Amino acid sequence: MSTEVIVAVVGIIGVCAGSIVSTACQYWFQERPRRKADEERKKLLKRMLEHPRFSWRNLERLKHVIGADDETTKRLLLEIGARASEDGQPLWGLIERNPFNEEQ
Repeated sequence: MSTEVIVAVVGIIGVCAGSIVSTACQYWFQERPRRKADEERKKLLKRMLEHPRFSWRNLERLKHVIGADDETTKRLLLEIGARASEDGQPLWGLIERNPFNEEQ
């Protein structure tokens, strides 16, 4: 192989590697604020669902408190170990406090 071909191949590899690193860094920096907000939202949700007065909480109230839409709120609820009620009501609770009825 000639020197020119080797230099060209190394150059192409460098451009590709630089592009991959640049894209990964851009994604990480764009997603970081969302991830941080999601962690804070999960803390609030967990605190609400662990409140001794409430076994179940209304989805509208949960999403209002954390300032998120239905889809985001439901995703975060699942991530913290919550589930929806089985009777079709828009209620959510922690699985550890509201286990499934195994007899159904």
